[in-house]
Amino acid sequence: MLISRLCPNIHSIPQIGACTPNHETRSKAVSGRPKASPQLNRWSRARALRSGRKLDRSSPRTQTLEPNHHQPTVSLPVEPDDAVSADGAEVRTVKSIYIVSDGTGWTAEHCVNAALGQFDYCLVDHGCPVNTHLFSGIDDGEKLLEIIKQAAKEGALLVYTLADPSLASAAQQACKLWGLPSTNVLGPITDAIASHLGVSPSGLPRGASGIPLSADYFRRIEAIEFTIKQDDGASPQNLAKADIVLTGVSRTGKTPLSIYLAQKGYRVANVPIVMGVEMPRTLFQVDPTKVFGLTINPAVLQDIRKARAKTLGFGSEARSNYAEMDYVREELEFAGRLFAQNPVWPVIDVTAKAIEETAAIVLRLYHDRKHKFTMPRISKLY
Repeated sequence: MLISRLCPNIHSIPQIGACTPNHETRSKAVSGRPKASPQLNRWSRARALRSGRKLDRSSPRTQTLEPNHHQPTVSLPVEPDDAVSADGAEVRTVKSIYIVSDGTGWTAEHCVNAALGQFDYCLVDHGCPVNTHLFSGIDDGEKLLEIIKQAAKEGALLVYTLADPSLASAAQQACKLWGLPSTNVLGPITDAIASHLGVSPSGLPRGASGIPLSADYFRRIEAIEFTIKQDDGASPQNLAKADIVLTGVSRTGKTPLSIYLAQKGYRVANVPIVMGVEMPRTLFQVDPTKVFGLTINPAVLQDIRKARAKTLGFGSEARSNYAEMDYVREELEFAGRLFAQNPVWPVIDVTAKAIEETAAIVLRLYHDRKHKFTMPRISKLY
């Protein structure tokens, strides 16, 4: 679908409407960077403020692009992070990634963050800082092209999940004409599933099918409410109602892991292990296949507890064995003996694991046991 038909009110990008097979014409269209969008500049500044970054309020500097035979001299404003500091020192260029979606944008953002994890060795303090900008709910052609114009101005990478085929086609065409690198996250896998099922996709963003409050939605809300009420050993009489029960010493990540699993629709209860405090009898009466023990390296646990004690205002003069290494080791050994007495409980070492990694292990084991799979998997029937 032609971009000019999708966005008839866009007049500032004549080179897109003048798409011809002539190579010279296309060269001019690609090399001509579109002007900045004041609205998107305001969005970027607001995002920076929310993320806690300080904004340089000095007047923007400009840089002049070298003229060539096909393009007049163009002056573009340069972001402070991309410029040269006042004393003449060179500043590393911050690369931008624009994430665009006609839904929540969670899928694209999650994919980008997962991919960025492969570059931890060089991000920010090691030479290749990156800024991500999420634009969700973009279901209008004019808004889409405004964002692409801004991305082209910054020389950004565009990552998009657009269920509407006309919007996805317009994004692809605009990026191609402006020479903007882009990735369509959902397109290839949607086409593959459509071919596999032998049916066509709806072309609607997820949640726009006319049933926004589905049974799955209410199930997740109920799971979150249940999990919050069962936090930190509360209401142990309800452990039998939980899908998953987590247990471990303090600061092994039981609460954040519980909330993360609850957002996926699982009712989770967590029970702390504390020396000198009797464990609830219901913990040993529930189905042992849904109980999971959490453990951690003693040195790491001590560091976490020290930080926790500091945030609670406990100074070094405060007499507490909470973060002392001898007590930490003793408590972990106590938990280890409890786990050994219940060999059916899987014990997961959460040291250096993200919540998502631990959750993946829990869910894989949970589904393996529930469905008696011969191969590790997490299955869900749609």
